Order: sequence, then C-alpha cells, then structure tokens
Amino acid sequence: MGRGVRVAVISGVCATMLGGAGYGMYNIASALSSTTTGGGTAAPTGPPSREEVERTTRAFFAAWEKNQPDEAAALTNFPEAAKTLLTAYGSDAHITDLHVTPGKASGETVPFQVKATVSYGERSRPLAYASRLTVVRGVNSHRPLVDWDPALVHPKLGKGDSLTVEESATPQIEAVDRDGKVLTKEEYPSLGPVLDELRKRYGDKAGGRSGVELVIRHTESGTADTTLMTLAKGRAGKLRTTLSAGAQAAAEAAVSNYTNSSVAAVKPSTGEILAFANHRDDGFNAAFLGELAPGSTMKIISAATLIDSGLTTASGPAPCPPSAVSQSQTFTNLKNLAPNENATLSESFARSCNTAFVKFADSVRPDSLATEAAQRFGIGRNDWKVGVPSFDGRVPAPDGPDKAAGLIGQGQVQMSPLNMASVTATAKTGTFRQPVIVPLGLDGRVAATARGLSPATSQQLRVMMNRTARSGTAAGVMAGLSGTVGAKTGSAEVDGQSRSNSWFTGYRNDMAAAAMTEDGGHGIDAAGPIVARVLRSAG
Repeated sequence: MGRGVRVAVISGVCATMLGGAGYGMYNIASALSSTTTGGGTAAPTGPPSREEVERTTRAFFAAWEKNQPDEAAALTNFPEAAKTLLTAYGSDAHITDLHVTPGKASGETVPFQVKATVSYGERSRPLAYASRLTVVRGVNSHRPLVDWDPALVHPKLGKGDSLTVEESATPQIEAVDRDGKVLTKEEYPSLGPVLDELRKRYGDKAGGRSGVELVIRHTESGTADTTLMTLAKGRAGKLRTTLSAGAQAAAEAAVSNYTNSSVAAVKPSTGEILAFANHRDDGFNAAFLGELAPGSTMKIISAATLIDSGLTTASGPAPCPPSAVSQSQTFTNLKNLAPNENATLSESFARSCNTAFVKFADSVRPDSLATEAAQRFGIGRNDWKVGVPSFDGRVPAPDGPDKAAGLIGQGQVQMSPLNMASVTATAKTGTFRQPVIVPLGLDGRVAATARGLSPATSQQLRVMMNRTARSGTAAGVMAGLSGTVGAKTGSAEVDGQSRSNSWFTGYRNDMAAAAMTEDGGHGIDAAGPIVARVLRSAG
C-alpha cells in the first residue's frame, strides 16, 4: 500500500466500524454518575454486575453510533487511545449508517453484530461482521468500563494495526497452481496469509491494475496488508505458483483432524513447494515459520553426520542400550523399546533408538551436526529465498549435554515442517534444492546452495528411511503406499505439555512431506497420518 489516493486511516491500536443503532437516546452522564460514591459509601468492587454490563455497553454503542468520540472514549479503560481513534473514525473513515445488534451477554462479555456502509466517492459498499466487547471494572475509578481492544473493532485487527481506505499500491493477484487452477483462500484457507504476501511482493509483476480497497495494515508485524473489502475493482494479475491444487486439498483435509498442526510438501527433484497447510486458531503459518524441536526426525541429519564423519555406516554398529550418559546427563528411549547391544545404525534408526545416537555424542565434534546441516542440507544459514517469509532452521554447535540432545532433535535444534520436508528431499536425491513457491526468475532471486550428500551417504539414508517406512516405527501409517517410499518418526518433549509434539517426515516417489502437531504425542499418532494422507496425492 502507499501509492495513489489515501482516503482514510485509522491507526494505532484500533480502527472502528461500530455504532449503536437500536438503542435510541441515552443519558451518558447518568451512566457515568451511577458508579460514583458519596457520603462514605464504599466503592463497588469485583466484576461488573449484569446491570452494569448492560448499561455500559448500551451507552458505549449509543455514543459510538452518534459519532460522539469524547463520550464513547470516557466509557473505556483507555480513553486517550479511544478518543483519538474514534475521532479519526468519525471524521475520516467514511464509514456511516452504523447499526449494532447485541447478543446475549456471557458474564462480562457481550457479542454483537455490526452493519455499516463504507463509501469512496460515489461508490459505497455494505460492511457486516461479528465482534464482541468485555466490560471490566476500572482499577482506580471502580466504574464499569469497556475493555479497549483492536479486535473489538474488527476481529482481524491486532496490536498496532490500522484500517485504511485507499487506492492499493499493488494490484490484486489471481494465484494459480502449477497446472493453471485458480487458488483462493476460500477454497484453501491455509493459503490466506501467503496469498496476501505474494500479492505484496509480486502484484506489480503479475500484470494487474490497482483498485480501491478497505484494508488492515499490519504496521508493527510487518506482514502483508489484509484486504477486507474492494470498493473499486482493479484488474487482477495472474501469478503462477509451484503449488499443486490436488496436494493442497489433501494437505488442508489432513491437518483439519488435528489441532495445532502444520504440514509442508516439496518436489525433491526441483525444490518446488507442492502444498502446505496449517490448522491453528492464531492464523500463524507454522508450516514455513515454526521454530520447534523436531525430535527424532532430526536423526536423518544425525545419521548422515555419523556416516560422513566415518564413525559408522548404515550396516555398521550402533548399539541400542536402555540408557546412555553424555556430559553427566542420562538419556533413555521410548517405553517398550527393547535394547539391542548388537544393533546396526539402520536398525537403531528404524526403531528410533535415542541411546544409539547419544552414545556417539562424545565422538563427534561440537560443530559436526551444525556443519552437516548447513553444508549438506542447506539448513541454518538464513539464506533461503522461498518467495515468502520462511524460517531456515537452526542447528547450533554447542558442547556439553546439548550436543547429545541435538543428535536426537532436542536441545537447541529448531525446525519447521518445510525445513524437514527439505531435509527429506535432500536425503532422497542427495542434492539440496532450496524450496520455492514462485519461480526464482520472477524477481531475480538467487537460491541458496549447499554441497549436498555423496551418492554413498544418500543411498544409505534411503535404505534406512525405507526400512523405517516398511518395518520400523513408521510402518503403521505408511502401509499401503506404493512406489518408492521412506520415512522417519519423531516426538519432541516440551516443558509444560502433557504429551510431546508429534513429528513425521517421509517421501513417496517425487514428493517429500513433513508435519508437526503440538501436543500430538508420538510421530505416528498425529503427524504421521497427516503426512501419509498428503503423500497419497503424489503421482
């Protein structure tokens, strides 16, 4: 945004589109005086009563509808901010004909429906949405007051956001998948934030023409503007992405069954992102930006480190004792995992034996894992040019107990599902190809590079991952998937959670996918079914 004619801006904590139609005249002075005390009567304490909630809400809506910012602001617990924003709303926002219909109060919270009109020149559009407010008792005044919150004004407003009617700086885009199918946030909800970001970055390169819009500008977070309404249509430009509509539909359906879940899928032969999805209340794109310990899925990089360091091979020794000690810290395995002092690396990998990897901690250098991740898998260097914001993984080089913890994906190691999908793709092909969602040539981006794996190391990783998928910890969810397959399960313990985070990554033919479910349990409990469902969409 920023080019063209700005019609109205409501900045700061909120912007407002509310009114109080249906309430009629109300004596606000009476509402204010009703909470005063005198003659020694004690000031009221505790939560506001039902009568106080109703009276305060009614007065607030009435003042708001009549464009009386002083009176409305006086009924909030942040009157300075409220007055500034409500004044700007009334004089500049071009939002009129306000009607508010309150719902049934739940304690101190009152839901309500908003109807209004947004105007620009001779154009006008109706605006309708649902919101809610909460009445609290003033700390010093003891009066019932509206708790001022950006989401009160519109549920998509956050801290520092502003509401603006202006000519858009970038045209709308019509994003299409790799086969030309149109992708919309209505059909694929997880695409919403990314489509906004793609428009911000590439709208002026897609051949479109700007329109006039009501948008939320996310000033503090720096993320792309959120369009609420188009008053004057421009012409959308067509932007081709690497996504596959079929894979995207599978990803959306897969995460819908598991709260706080994310998944990402890439094409190993090219690095192109085929799909991603998130099932979260906060709208955060954790598939690309999540920063969480990946648990035993990290053993793909750890196994490569052991092989490339000459410490063992897939068929070489990697004993699996019941416990292992490193730097005075004791590590154990998941329950019901029988120890095997004669295990090979392939067996310990397929059974996800923690102690087998921990026993190598004293033999690897403090920087071995970080170097392998960066130089072979392209992880942790903060140089990916995906086309939208992404987290590129973090693999520190600590000494002490965290060195052993890192080998099993705990400690300071952090990944996103996109990171782990890329790691899996590298393991399958031996070549690191930085993930992309739009072609590099669209804006001259230079992709990150890494050495990749030797043919011998890549071949051993494929053998171990195939064993895991066919007869190891991943077999339960990978059963029935035809073609060339491989997988790795993971679970990462998190302080304060009753269960670990569930991780799973795998490949089938020319698709690699990884998923994470917070508080999801073992890898096969939640993340595994998500990945398996996405991989079924692979040709």
